[in-house]
Amino acid sequence: MPRKKHKPEEIVGKLRQVDVLLSQGRPVGEAIRAIGVAPLTYYRWRKEFGGLKSDQVKRLKDLEKENERLRKAVSDLTLEKLILAEAAPGKLLSPARRRRCVEHVMTHLGVSERLACRVLGQHRSTQRKIPTGQDDEAALTADIVELATRCGRYGYRRIAALLRSAGWSVNVKRVERIWRREGLKVPVKQPKKGRLWLNDGSCVRLRPEHPNHVWSYDFVENCTHNGRRFRMLNVIDEFTRECLTIRIDRKLSSTDVIDVLSDLFVLRGVPGHVRSDNGPEFIARAVRDWIAAVGAGTAFIEPGSPWENGYCESFNSKLRDELLNGEIFYSLAEAKAVIESWRQHYNTRRPHSSLGYRPPAPASIISPSSIPPRMAPKPTMH
Repeated sequence: MPRKKHKPEEIVGKLRQVDVLLSQGRPVGEAIRAIGVAPLTYYRWRKEFGGLKSDQVKRLKDLEKENERLRKAVSDLTLEKLILAEAAPGKLLSPARRRRCVEHVMTHLGVSERLACRVLGQHRSTQRKIPTGQDDEAALTADIVELATRCGRYGYRRIAALLRSAGWSVNVKRVERIWRREGLKVPVKQPKKGRLWLNDGSCVRLRPEHPNHVWSYDFVENCTHNGRRFRMLNVIDEFTRECLTIRIDRKLSSTDVIDVLSDLFVLRGVPGHVRSDNGPEFIARAVRDWIAAVGAGTAFIEPGSPWENGYCESFNSKLRDELLNGEIFYSLAEAKAVIESWRQHYNTRRPHSSLGYRPPAPASIISPSSIPPRMAPKPTMH
């Protein structure tokens, strides 16, 4: 027969019974035998519940339950803190990253999936769902990696535009997901610069309204491998963003400016306005007189206000960031060939964000009726 487990209230009642028997002059052994327990049990009960009454025992029982609850709450908070500390730093913005983090926490801390999902904000059905990619995931990933390797300064949006021009039917979000999964570099945006507003209203500039309305040009300097400098004269159409030409030489003067402009005027016609800064090559009287003689207007920017020639300055920054900063030119002839190749790529293939990720002057224009309604066949780019 199993031994009976006494409740605290029963233990207090038996202890009070022994006290009454002892007050009547009964021996201790006889009083203990009267309650039906061993002397060792009696002294253990007396040490734990001696001097307590029934209502006090009930209060003690409630306090023990409360202490147990608080102890469990502190333990849970400590465990949640350990889970958050074990998780990756920062926000877990994607379900895939939460899924990997939950598995990592379960492995290293030995917690249940339910607790890990609750702390990390992952739904259990999402955690257990096995992601299934599309059939062309591997081929698309290979093409994205190849384009990112070839065009190291392009972000995923421009890479997505190149993929669509190559025949892929893919949106930007899917390209971004693969881009981040493969650990590709996302170019950091440059901080915006505040404008120095002048009292003469120099920030209100002539804006292009159609092709050949406003051309702008500016100088960019670089050097060959031996340290000798060379200069580039960049001429662009502000409306189409097309780079019309890049003249490269060791030295460029106002005569060279007139030579470049005359060739462009013959090939493309005379623009409405020609914008430039007020450098010594551009404010030369010969240049101004020549431009006025052929029927074009001049639009000089204010001193110390390069943002007024923003189209050309933007092109210069792209030229330096995507080409000049990553190339070593061993001769002037090599510089001319490489820069001209990049200019052709810029005009015909490079997606321009201001033009809806279309190139300024594509090599061929596809009519909407010739585009198939369904997904184009997968191209082979690798």
